[in-house]
Amino acid sequence: MTDAPAASPAPAPRPAGAVSDDFHVFDTTLRDGAQREGINLTVADKLTIARHLDDFGVGFIEGGWPGANPRDTEFFQRAREEIDFRHAQLVAFGATRKAGVRVEDDPQVAALLASKAPIITLVAKSHVGHVELALRTTPEENLAMVRDTVAYLRAQGRRVFLDCEHFFDGYALDAVYAKQVVRTASEAGADVVVLCDTNGGMLPAQITAVVRTVLADTGARLGIHAQDDTGCAVANTLAAVDAGATHVQCTANGYGERVGNSNLFPVVAALELKYGRRVLPAGKLAETTRISHAIAEVVNLTPSTHQPYVGVSAFAHKAGLHASAIKVDPDLYQHIDPALVGNTMRMLVSDMAGRASIELKGKELGFDLSDDRDLVGRVVARVKERELAGYTYEAADASFELLLREEVRGKALRYFEVESWRAIVEDRPDGTHANEATVKLWAKGERIVATAEGNGPVNALDRALRVGLERIYPQLAHMELVDYKVRILEGALGTGSITRVLVSTSDGSAEWSTVGVAENVIAASWQALDDAYAYGLLRAGVPPQ
Repeated sequence: MTDAPAASPAPAPRPAGAVSDDFHVFDTTLRDGAQREGINLTVADKLTIARHLDDFGVGFIEGGWPGANPRDTEFFQRAREEIDFRHAQLVAFGATRKAGVRVEDDPQVAALLASKAPIITLVAKSHVGHVELALRTTPEENLAMVRDTVAYLRAQGRRVFLDCEHFFDGYALDAVYAKQVVRTASEAGADVVVLCDTNGGMLPAQITAVVRTVLADTGARLGIHAQDDTGCAVANTLAAVDAGATHVQCTANGYGERVGNSNLFPVVAALELKYGRRVLPAGKLAETTRISHAIAEVVNLTPSTHQPYVGVSAFAHKAGLHASAIKVDPDLYQHIDPALVGNTMRMLVSDMAGRASIELKGKELGFDLSDDRDLVGRVVARVKERELAGYTYEAADASFELLLREEVRGKALRYFEVESWRAIVEDRPDGTHANEATVKLWAKGERIVATAEGNGPVNALDRALRVGLERIYPQLAHMELVDYKVRILEGALGTGSITRVLVSTSDGSAEWSTVGVAENVIAASWQALDDAYAYGLLRAGVPPQ
């Protein structure tokens, strides 16, 4: 056993932009979040995410386990040299010394110090069954491993947090021993002892009861680390705060092993907006949606559209009853102002739409329809009629805007007139296929005939349209089809059923969706493409014919 010295060197100073140390927002995306299936972070990815998290204003960023793999070791070296942390402190993760090994001689403890991270999080067993079966040592030696490692790292000038792995399951098996681990770590110099629901099986009432008891019995500063296996990780985290925890461990977008961890963004939003607790630097909460989506891009996962606070559907309203109330006061059907977390309210237009939905959607698009009941009535009728035929405007805002503008101006927005189009798929003897399309158009008084090949009939049509029109409308060169979805609508005709096509198009700065419906998938695709380029030219400021 190694005794702690009488005095320990002072830990590294906190960044100038850090919020109060009274409450910790601790992010473990780069370590625990990276264990999610499908996430494989390079060192460059980790550095980018660390910058985003620091910009968001979290207090602590756990960068990984130095010494466990070359990537994490390199990350800590490069983070020191390449990132000027304004709000966060970098944290290295590792384990207590091995059983029967002097802490000064343990190579993984040495690797933690070599990372030069100012804070170290140690993981320790607090479940007596894991101590005996996984570590294959005695409960007494496990306590000594905790005491020695915490005291040694404190003597080296490091601030130490200790994660009690499997704490809640261990508490249920032997509460006295679980609390003894907490007390030992705190007395050895750990600033925070984190109670981990490693298997994610706890419920909020259980968390509250255990945290409150452990806090009263040990006097240690407590934190919470919740997995989401019961779907309660955010609720469990907030329950621990209610019981006195002042340190929350989370991951961006809830990434993590199995079903994930407590989600950083709803936890922080709840603490600031529901609890009135300042946990981020001033003004940073409004960056929530941007940071969430930016990190999703880095890990190459599509942002969840229905994620609380930051999803594009988080403040989307579809029912006519909701729209009528929102028209009077948005707070009637929204728990917060979306702008507080950098999001926006959206009105979805569908066959459920009433007058209020159309008026609000029109206002969102820049039209004041409140004094034109006839126009609103016509739009409502057209939407319901077309949705009955298979169109969906809640997923195709651009097509709806074109419909609305057509009603407002009394005629469709046309940039070209179609004389005819055709697409040919040729099956060749060698097993390959050739796809060719020809379009005949009129644009600005000129008749245009264009032919192009593609990797499919829709791609060939898209290319032929571009070949024919880019000379007249050079803005089309900046547009590209980025997503294409086909759905066979319910019916009894099999391959002859009605087909709906949704197309997403981008000009590099924004993305929009359009819809087409027909018995022929190519005809439905043409409708969606026609709308996509008409809307793109409208966005580019090109006046219609």
